[in-house]
Amino acid sequence: MAVRRRGRLPDEVRAAAVRAGMSFAFTVFTFVVALFASWARTGLLTPALALMALGVFALAWCLIDVAVSRQVAASRRRAPNSAAPLEGSRDHGHPRHR
Repeated sequence: MAVRRRGRLPDEVRAAAVRAGMSFAFTVFTFVVALFASWARTGLLTPALALMALGVFALAWCLIDVAVSRQVAASRRRAPNSAAPLEGSRDHGHPRHR
């Protein structure tokens, strides 16, 4: 069984994925800061929770950005005038009826 390698992601999808990864790292970091602030009973808890909420919002925004940019890149690859449609598309391998 041959293993098919996936092609390189388009630049805008890769950039969106990097932003999502950075947002995830920021959210995890602020969660750890909030956890330690809670254990230490310091005044840093409220700003850490606020930053964590911002991080969750940014992460959701970035994940939506990844999904949208993947859809845009896929629609560019299977443009109406392209020679070969994407594998897995509905009319791949079937002649079109006009």
